[in-house]
Amino acid sequence: MTDAVIGIDIGTSSSKGVLVDLDGAVLATAVRAHAVARPRPGWVEMDAELWWDEFVSLAAELVASTPTATVVAVGVSGMGPCLAVTDAAGGPLRPAILYGVDTRATAQIERLTARFGADRILARCGSTLSTQSVGPKLAWLADHEPEVFAATRRFFMPASWLVWRLSGSYVLDHESASQCTPLYDTDGHRWYRPWAEAIAPGIELPELVWADEQVGSVTGEAARLTGLPSGIPVIAGSIDAWTEAVSVGAQQPGDLMLMYGTTMFLISTLSERISVPGLWGTVGIFPGTRNLAGGMATSGAITGWLRDLFGSPDYPVLLAEAEVSGPGAGGLLMLPYFAGERTPIMDPDARGLIAGLTLSSTRGDLYRAALEATALGVRHNVEAITGAGAAVERIVAVGGGTQGALWTQIVSDVLGIAQEIPSVTIGASYGAAFLAARSIEDVSIDSWNPSADVREPDPSNREGYDDLYALYRSLYPATREISHALAARALPRS
Repeated sequence: MTDAVIGIDIGTSSSKGVLVDLDGAVLATAVRAHAVARPRPGWVEMDAELWWDEFVSLAAELVASTPTATVVAVGVSGMGPCLAVTDAAGGPLRPAILYGVDTRATAQIERLTARFGADRILARCGSTLSTQSVGPKLAWLADHEPEVFAATRRFFMPASWLVWRLSGSYVLDHESASQCTPLYDTDGHRWYRPWAEAIAPGIELPELVWADEQVGSVTGEAARLTGLPSGIPVIAGSIDAWTEAVSVGAQQPGDLMLMYGTTMFLISTLSERISVPGLWGTVGIFPGTRNLAGGMATSGAITGWLRDLFGSPDYPVLLAEAEVSGPGAGGLLMLPYFAGERTPIMDPDARGLIAGLTLSSTRGDLYRAALEATALGVRHNVEAITGAGAAVERIVAVGGGTQGALWTQIVSDVLGIAQEIPSVTIGASYGAAFLAARSIEDVSIDSWNPSADVREPDPSNREGYDDLYALYRSLYPATREISHALAARALPRS
């Protein structure tokens, strides 16, 4: 029999599981696709019970897939920071409010910022308040669903919800907690009680732990449902992007992880704390580490939207047509703000825009423009990160968007910086498996997942993309007021 670990990640568009031996070899994978709910413009929700149902299904499939493997630990991760509120028994009271793509709490952001002070929040919490923050989401709940808020006794994110269902432990890792702004003190590594009690009175705050800590063991009931051995360790886990950074070893100062997924995420590892408006300063996955992070509200979500509009052709077909379109997408330029935008503009009312359309524009041009829009947004974020004083000396790419060379090549060309492509690009579920293995054995991510390729920038595209980037940076301020007016006119869709 082979000892193995399971890692399961709850993502925006799917849940993914992986069975890995203690040398890092992938023995089996499994996926469950799902969709978010968008009951109103700016609202993005998901049922927490779905997270558990998909975990049960994935774990059972992975256990059954390899009878010669003995699962010895479980790791989890998930999108975040999310807000799933429950009663004292852990029963969900409403669908979970998702991370920064849910933009409903803008009034609460303004009110809490005025109450506590933007500078004080930044100094204590590492970030200013934004749609990414948990505190304003709680305040929105108190304002708009007071009966639900009055019944709320606990709150969870996907990873901590899975830990709760697996082991009965009510915990949250420090990295996730550091995005519960303004409830968490990033220097003290503790809940900041005065602000937490002001925003979340009557709510029990979870015990704080580190992501790779063993926080409990699989209960008999969870073992019965999943096929996992009863009593094996359960790891705290963390938010998916940070777990993705673990999966590719982007943990040294100067490292920058690019996560190609439904959204695009960037995590820079620092030698010391940096806190600036427009980016998220967080505690790292491991004790003593710090990060400066950015995130785009959409990336792969736009390519999926286009694919649906085009009648669902295979992605390789669209990529081939985008490659034929060539740099500059036939004169098109897209703003990728289809769900507002997170960093660095922090504008929930920003909107997507496609400029330069003509009757000659092709499907390939539109798809290419979407890929280039993501790359231009990445460059905007990287410039914000380096402008804040963080070094970017090594970029590592991970996630589903790394499959096939075109998208990563466009990003390298726009940045003018090479990207490493690791051997395993599964991402967060693989990182969760590594954290589980790390909790029971001395393992190294460098041996688990060495670099397999490097995407070097094409110098011949640099001048053209520099020009396009200048237009990109001009297009948002030139159209911002129009976008805001249109956002105000948007009506709920059933």
